Amino acid sequence: MNIDSNVQVCDARDDGIKYKSRYQKILHYILRNFTINKNVYFVIMEHIAHLQKDKKLAKIIVEPVNELRTHKNIPLTLIGSIMSQQLSTKVAKVIHKRFLALYNDKEPTLKQILDTPLATLRSIGLSNAKTTYVHNVAKFCIEHDITDKKLSAMTNEEVIELLTQIKGVGRWTVEMLLMFTLGREDVFAIDDWGIQQSMIKLYKLDALEKKELREKLTKISLKWSPYRTYACIYLWKWKDNAPITK
Repeated sequence: MNIDSNVQVCDARDDGIKYKSRYQKILHYILRNFTINKNVYFVIMEHIAHLQKDKKLAKIIVEPVNELRTHKNIPLTLIGSIMSQQLSTKVAKVIHKRFLALYNDKEPTLKQILDTPLATLRSIGLSNAKTTYVHNVAKFCIEHDITDKKLSAMTNEEVIELLTQIKGVGRWTVEMLLMFTLGREDVFAIDDWGIQQSMIKLYKLDALEKKELREKLTKISLKWSPYRTYACIYLWKWKDNAPITK
C-alpha cells in the first residue's frame, strides 16, 4: 500500500552516535532535523514510546512518521478512494485529473456529481461498477446530509456503520478514510492484506486458520491502542522495505 501523502516518513541516517536505545536515537533525530510545534513533537514521541512497549513492533520502528491530520471535503475524498481502488498510483492520478476536468478543474459538489451521466463518468476510465458506486456515494451523502462536521463528531464505529450502508463502500475503505482523512489515531485495518502479511511475518503466526488468525491479530493490536493507526503505518512501511534481522 502507498501511504497517503499527508503521512511523511523521515529519512533516517546513521550519524555514528552510539545510542542506549532505539527510542533515544529517534528522539535525537527529530530534535536535530525538525523545527516543529512542541505539541506535534509530543504526539510523535508519545505514540512511539507507547508502541515500542511491544518488543517485536519496536524492531520495525526505525524512523518516526508525522502526526495524522484531518482533511476537508470528506465525501469527495470517499468518492476519490472508490475511483482509485485497485489502480496503480500513476493510473489513479490520471483518472482523478480527468474527473476534475469534467468540472473545469474544480472540486465538484455532490449534486454536480450526481447529475453527471454514468456514460460521462465511464468516459474518463471508470468501470461500470465504479460509476454506479460514485453515484451511490453522492446520493447517500446528499440524502443523509453527510458533512465533515457530522462525521468528525462520530466515533470510528459509528462512521463505519453509517458509510458501509452505501453499496460499493466496504469497511476497509472507511477505515482508510478514518485514518488518512479524519486523522483518527486508533484504527486497526485487520482486513488489509499488507497488515496481515506483515504481522504474520513479524509475530511468526500461522496463517492457515483464518478465524484463529483474526483473533490473534486483534489480540496483538489491542496492545497498540490508542495508536493502532500509527502501528499500521509502521507495518505498511516495513512491508515495503527489507526485513529487519535479529
